[in-house]
Amino acid sequence: MSCWLPGCPALSMCRGLAALPITCLERAKDLKTRLGILLHKPELGHKIGSSSKLQLSSRRRDSSREVLEWRESFDQLLKSKSGVNAFHTFLKTEFSEENLDFWLACEDFKKTRSKTKLASKANRIFEEFVQSEAPREVNIDHETREITRKNLSGATSTCFNEAQAKTRTLMEKDSYPRFLKSASYQDMTKQAASRGSSKRSHT
Repeated sequence: MSCWLPGCPALSMCRGLAALPITCLERAKDLKTRLGILLHKPELGHKIGSSSKLQLSSRRRDSSREVLEWRESFDQLLKSKSGVNAFHTFLKTEFSEENLDFWLACEDFKKTRSKTKLASKANRIFEEFVQSEAPREVNIDHETREITRKNLSGATSTCFNEAQAKTRTLMEKDSYPRFLKSASYQDMTKQAASRGSSKRSHT
């Protein structure tokens, strides 16, 4: 379309395009070419969609296997982030989540490298979980409580080891078996098993 009449819209548009830098025009042409290629390749979108579905399916299989592994041992449960979350939710129903919170606080405490932070964290953990009448007092014996108190005078990354071990044993022997028998975990294992059988039927 060409027009040399004054005020013609085509003439104005051409002048506007001429005023643009060459690089802008080249980029516009390149973008147009790429869009054209994509529009003529619908199978590309199909491949992307299929890839996403495969990744989602893989994640579901992994999570199903993980849920079933929790019943193999208490260690397997503690290694799993989602397992710890599920166990924590269960402990809340028994009003004993402070045991797991203390264990997790000790795990985080061991990673502390600064001596100054180590001392302040140690006091905070002791005051919240260990000392007698603590707001979230864990169920440990008097002797372990006193050993831990003495350890605070020269706080190291191991000063809660004995108290943490006692709390872990208590959870493993007491709360963990009840968690495995709980309705919430039974539901999770049924869903995991059904996903597994569904996968086998499609192969």
